[in-house]
Amino acid sequence: MSALDIKLLRDVRRLWAQVLAIALVIGGGVATLVLAVGSHRSLEETRIAYYERYGFADVFAQVKRAPKALADRIAEIPGVATVDTRISKLALLDIPGFAEPASGQFVSLPDSGEPMLNRLYMRSGRAPEPGRAEEVVVNETFARAHGYVPGARFHAILNGKKRELVIVGTALSPEFIYTVGPGDLMPDDRRFGIVWMSEKVLASVYDLDGAFSYVSVKLQRGASEREVIARLDALLDPYGGQASHGRKDQSSHAWLDHELDMLNNMSRTLPPIFLLVSAFLVNLTLSRLVALEREQIGLLKALGYRDRSILLHYAKFVAVLVLIGLVLGSLAGTWLGLRITALFGDFFHFPFLVFAKAPDLYLTAGALSAAAAVAGAVRALREVVKLPPAVAMHPPAPPVYHRLLSSDVALGKLVSQPTMMMIRNISRHPVRAAFTALGMALATAILVVSLFTRDTMEQLIDVTYFLADRQDATIGFIEKRVENVVEQVYRLPGVLTAEPFREVPVRIRHGNVERRITISGRPAQADLRRIIDVNLRPVVLPETGLAISGMLGQILGVQVGDDVEVDLLEGTRRTVTLPVVNTVEDYFGIKGMMDIDALRKLMREAPVVNSVNLSLDESRQDEFYAAVKSMPTVSGVALQQVSLANFRKTVALLITTMASIYTGLAAVIAFGVVYNSARISLSERARELASLRVLGFTRGEVLRILLLELAILTLVAQPLGWIMGYGLAWIMKTNLAGELMRVRLVVEHSTYVTATGVVVLAALASGAVIRDRIQKLDLVAVLKTRD
Repeated sequence: MSALDIKLLRDVRRLWAQVLAIALVIGGGVATLVLAVGSHRSLEETRIAYYERYGFADVFAQVKRAPKALADRIAEIPGVATVDTRISKLALLDIPGFAEPASGQFVSLPDSGEPMLNRLYMRSGRAPEPGRAEEVVVNETFARAHGYVPGARFHAILNGKKRELVIVGTALSPEFIYTVGPGDLMPDDRRFGIVWMSEKVLASVYDLDGAFSYVSVKLQRGASEREVIARLDALLDPYGGQASHGRKDQSSHAWLDHELDMLNNMSRTLPPIFLLVSAFLVNLTLSRLVALEREQIGLLKALGYRDRSILLHYAKFVAVLVLIGLVLGSLAGTWLGLRITALFGDFFHFPFLVFAKAPDLYLTAGALSAAAAVAGAVRALREVVKLPPAVAMHPPAPPVYHRLLSSDVALGKLVSQPTMMMIRNISRHPVRAAFTALGMALATAILVVSLFTRDTMEQLIDVTYFLADRQDATIGFIEKRVENVVEQVYRLPGVLTAEPFREVPVRIRHGNVERRITISGRPAQADLRRIIDVNLRPVVLPETGLAISGMLGQILGVQVGDDVEVDLLEGTRRTVTLPVVNTVEDYFGIKGMMDIDALRKLMREAPVVNSVNLSLDESRQDEFYAAVKSMPTVSGVALQQVSLANFRKTVALLITTMASIYTGLAAVIAFGVVYNSARISLSERARELASLRVLGFTRGEVLRILLLELAILTLVAQPLGWIMGYGLAWIMKTNLAGELMRVRLVVEHSTYVTATGVVVLAALASGAVIRDRIQKLDLVAVLKTRD
């Protein structure tokens, strides 16, 4: 080994604590990139493989009743590769020992062979035998929620008749990864299940022999989905078709896509922020650390080492730091990424997981960290290396000092001498102090943005579940019912208030932008399910016109007063033009709202409803549940408190889990920043502090000078860190906004307090280390400096 390499090893050993702290800052940035991007890639690869292996369709459509012979005509549509027809019906379930009403989506299975599309992954048991009326297969999550195994029994109301069913197998399907029951916002595995039955049996129950009610289509590569949908609608329209749609509007795929998009947006938002922050901090720290080596660099030049050799020596030192940080960050990021992938994979109930190998992530993270570290070192080396050896071996010339305040201001009488010395030191090195404070502010900022998701999720819950949707339950019907059903529901035991709700599927269009949404009709004075504007105030719908969610307005590029084209996909199937009269706040989905009477006039129909919102007497809920189970026209009951619990358990849990991981990594970076700032300040001022000890200052007074400066800079940095954190939270909120779910920019005061608390704790821990160093300060060794 060369002499410089031996020096390198000794420097790393001598500065091991600072080396580790810098490596932790680098590692924190690397870990965020590896875990976020790696887990997203793995889940995306898993979804692609799952869809391909089990034939997930591209286009879907529901009809009232169409002859099976129509499948041949569908297959002739240009661009269609495969057609699969089946029967699909919603029904109410009665589960033994389970008081709450549950719903099931009943889907037919061919009596011979497998379905052409959307094939099952059998977890246990077998498929129903042809003609066995009682045998069914259920989705695994529903079976697990109730402890069902093959042989278990439950009841269902099929076409008005209660039947006992026997589970003979459990399965997964790419079509039902994310299963949401009628009227619910979140999946509820206890109250909604997928039930597969023999096609022959289901056809006889619903009088659909030789017919189908649902069709799935796989497209050829390069086929136009829009053109296929238009031709498919034309074929299905005479048979009560309810408008075809692609994957993006298929419920399970849309929610899965949304969850993966949120994960992807987090991976595109937080990791770059973390990497850039860590890059800046490493740059700042190394530039100060190399500047401390000024005299050693001068000595090396005096001994004959060339500038290039010295630069290479410090480049190696930087490489060691980056390598340690890259290894630590890669190990932590890979482990966390596997955990996150497994967590999301279990949530989505994938039958297998594909872990994507992504060496480019490690190379990108390492290259960015190395570039930042080398830039920081070179910036300082450039100033030192160009000096002659005799000059470099001397300490830098002291700066020209000026009075801090006018001679008329006796600041020394107001503060102690050590405090005065601390104030003078900050004022005489403003750039160094500013960069130190900026580093601490960035540490606070990344903590704020990491904690932001917790605040916004709680605010979303408050607005959605307590301010807007205040109903206790919502009863949905298999088909639309005349409005007097509201009176029938009102007479059910335990019902205190009942409000009608009408939904109509439409395509809404402005210019070249089009979306498939539902328009919901509500009473003008609805109190249970209220509409909230952007200021969180209740909105009364006007008698004419359309109100739309703010996100839908952004997508379509419309404002209040603009007109939109609406294709009605139910009833008379016509296209109308409606004015946008209001934009409202809606965190879930993109929707349109109208006064229920105005919607009836638009549809040219008698007063009908799809569902009824209810307020319930808690003491009579069991009676209410029992009464609902005896109503064959009911497709399901959504329970608000159950939905809230499921939201906390699913989406909020996943998001807050990611936020907790990022917060932990941000805390590590914050500690590395503060600790390095404190240690370098001690190194820069070691001779000065030792001189004070020789002059008679006590250890406590010397410690006070250094730590008070650290405390002042830490506290001064906090307001800037809060502002920067708020700005980063805005960026993250913007990137997280999607068509299925959005959040508001809400940063609670407690978040700022927590972020500052973490930085202050890091400062206190660093202060404890500095205190120990000052206690062990060797005055003679420190003062042996060449003059």
